[in-house]
Amino acid sequence: MWLTRAFGQICLLPFLMRMNNFSLMRSLDIHEDPTFIPEVAAGVAEDKSEAKSPSDVIKQLTDARSDSARNGFSFKEIKDYLECYRSGKLTPSQVAKNIIAMLEDCDKSTPPLRAIVQWDQEQIMLMAEASTTRYRNKCTLSCLDGIPVCLKEEFKVVPYHHRVGTVYLGTQPETEDATVAKKLREAGAIIIGVSNMHELGTGTTGCNPNRYHKIPRNPYNPNHFTGGSSSGSAAAVAAGLCPVAIGTDGGGSVRIPASFCGVVGLKGPICTSVADAAIVYSILAEPDLLYPYGLKQPKATLSDMCAPDLKGLKLGVDWTFFKACDAEVLSACEKAVKHLQSLGASVVEVSLPEIEEARVAHVICILSEMRDFLQPDFNKHFHEMNLETRASLALASQFTALDYIKANRQRTRSMRFLQEIFSTVNCILTPAVPCTAPRIYESDLLTGSSDMSFTVRSMRFMQLGNFTGIPGLVVPIGYSTAGLPISLQVMAKWWDEAVLLRIGLKLEQFRDQTKKPSIYYDILA
Repeated sequence: MWLTRAFGQICLLPFLMRMNNFSLMRSLDIHEDPTFIPEVAAGVAEDKSEAKSPSDVIKQLTDARSDSARNGFSFKEIKDYLECYRSGKLTPSQVAKNIIAMLEDCDKSTPPLRAIVQWDQEQIMLMAEASTTRYRNKCTLSCLDGIPVCLKEEFKVVPYHHRVGTVYLGTQPETEDATVAKKLREAGAIIIGVSNMHELGTGTTGCNPNRYHKIPRNPYNPNHFTGGSSSGSAAAVAAGLCPVAIGTDGGGSVRIPASFCGVVGLKGPICTSVADAAIVYSILAEPDLLYPYGLKQPKATLSDMCAPDLKGLKLGVDWTFFKACDAEVLSACEKAVKHLQSLGASVVEVSLPEIEEARVAHVICILSEMRDFLQPDFNKHFHEMNLETRASLALASQFTALDYIKANRQRTRSMRFLQEIFSTVNCILTPAVPCTAPRIYESDLLTGSSDMSFTVRSMRFMQLGNFTGIPGLVVPIGYSTAGLPISLQVMAKWWDEAVLLRIGLKLEQFRDQTKKPSIYYDILA
């Protein structure tokens, strides 16, 4: 393998460093103290004593009538499931039986969808029957009671194997849930299984050719990738298997696949709609005692989310940065910005300083931290990893301690720049991904796909949010001439998900028609 030979170490890896400008930090003189984790305390909340509580907003969202008549096709949302359960049209048990039938069909189809890689019929039915009883007794646990969800294989979920996209991890079934899985169970959700992912989260295509996972297919065109690394989560939602899926996002790993698969992604939940993202966010977002860095998180709010317009909001756009994308993507995104303006928002031109420095610093930070955490795996299981994973971790070995320190000094600068920008605007708009989902080639099915230039490009608009810790939301706004989804991204200041969701609701109105994916299961039919 060239990575471990002298030629790879002496020639190829240094060449990749130069080609991607990964040595940039070494030429910079940065004096700021390093920020290793972008913790930011919540600002002083405005007095909104008359504002609706999150529960009131959720009720408004779930009571709203479906707009399927206007759109022709529309994804089944949480409110559609709740309407069936509350009216008695369907029970969670009946829905679970439908899902099991669809999961069996997914596995047998040509090519297989490969969205859900582990599922258990008995487990699904147990949760569904408990939910059915609660509906019968009118003692449901939350708006997620009876709602089908899946979680990325990166999370520990009883009784599945915690493989994280590999063939060597998770040799035994899990006996304890991760926090987010516990919260979903406590909310009454039906966990339908764990979803496919890019091996160890190291790429943005979702290509994972190993024997446990295979390559998940994009429901809009099965000959194209889903995006990654939360590949199966996005595919499951777009294919109708569940309205909610949970992913992780260290470099766009929720927002890239959500964009490629034409669904909504909020740096954690992937959903059929912005309303669903708001519901999931409000129920799951609270400090986790097992994660001390998140203890500064304020109480979730959905303030002004359902306001009739966007009057008073200032939308920041760095047009030079914004336009660094394919022509079809740019055209759709520019029209979406004009739509937001028509609803009363004002567009303010901003400058995002040192974007290239932030890009390189983010790569250094995330790859260095992954390389450190995966050192035992790299030494012991190197030959069991996909080629792309080996290449990424080998590349990470080229970064020095000085690179890492200086990259975190850059984080301090980038966060300060954003604080200044958010003092003048409410959010920053960009395209979600500069292109649409790439094609799957025959060789990808056997050996995987390793295209560093695509990885770098696909993360272009994602990295700033991950590097600095600000929230980001992607919303589908249209399609390319080939019928592949295009999305716009909205980013806001720390802890201000509410403004993202408010803008996101209005963005959904821009897309005059929702196209039905070529692979789609109507669980409620």
